Amino acid sequence: MSIWVCGEVLIDLLPGNPDRLAVVGGGPANTAKALARLGHDVEFIDGISTDAYGKSARAELLRDGVGLELALTSDLPTCTATVSLSSDGSASYEFLINGTATFAFDNSWLPDPERYKPEVLQIGTLVTIIEPGATALYEWAVKVGEFAPIVFDPNIRPSVMPDLIKYRAEVDKWLKISSVVKFSEDDIAALYPKEDPMGIAKSCLDKGVLLVVITRGANGLVGVTADGVVEVPGIKVAVVDTVGAGDTVGAIIVEAVIQIGILNLTGLKLREVLHRAAIAAAITCSRAGAQPPRAFELTETLERN
Repeated sequence: MSIWVCGEVLIDLLPGNPDRLAVVGGGPANTAKALARLGHDVEFIDGISTDAYGKSARAELLRDGVGLELALTSDLPTCTATVSLSSDGSASYEFLINGTATFAFDNSWLPDPERYKPEVLQIGTLVTIIEPGATALYEWAVKVGEFAPIVFDPNIRPSVMPDLIKYRAEVDKWLKISSVVKFSEDDIAALYPKEDPMGIAKSCLDKGVLLVVITRGANGLVGVTADGVVEVPGIKVAVVDTVGAGDTVGAIIVEAVIQIGILNLTGLKLREVLHRAAIAAAITCSRAGAQPPRAFELTETLERN
């Protein structure tokens, strides 16, 4: 059995001098890479183009140990995301989505969960809201949920779907089939303006989610379950950029779901997982682009903290 990570692999066009730097990105791809670097058996599910960007993405994922046997090979182009970085290193994105291999989800090629029996499905970002693939993915995920828990990372992008009422409805649909959801504070602020993050977390629990994790940048992380709220501080680090930090947190959460079990992620055990996630995210922030730590790097850093 393996971990399934489903969602976009794309090309981030980072600010450069004089030209932009093309690097492999996409939240789900970053999570898959982080899990593979931690030593887990990961299969990544997305359409990967035969163009130069797609070849680069395929090569990088394979180099990090991500399995691509369940991915679709497509002659459609690769989605790109033009990245802008603010003074504090946080990133914003402008996407070219339509007609790309990245969003070519269809029931004809999505893998059969009954045949493969994955340990967990991690899914999120734009593939869960971009049609027509989003509907096919949702129907498929419902079937996957019969065999494995779902970890959902909505990774809100209002520039792609500015209609917040519609966006909330799409996210709500996924929440109802997910065991775990990870939000950033920015996600909640964008999707639920002026709403209390703790109130949003508790509304997720009411929908059947068992664990809600909220990332708060330098201020650390919060985990919310029916048993209570667990908070851990952030780890001080010289930030190069924050690209991939939240995706790295997602990987640590998926790892914990497998190793500890969702129902056991409360109290001290949840605190230990969130601390591990904070350190892993800090390592990612200390590097340019989405470069999550390998297992030995994380272990060494944990021993120092």
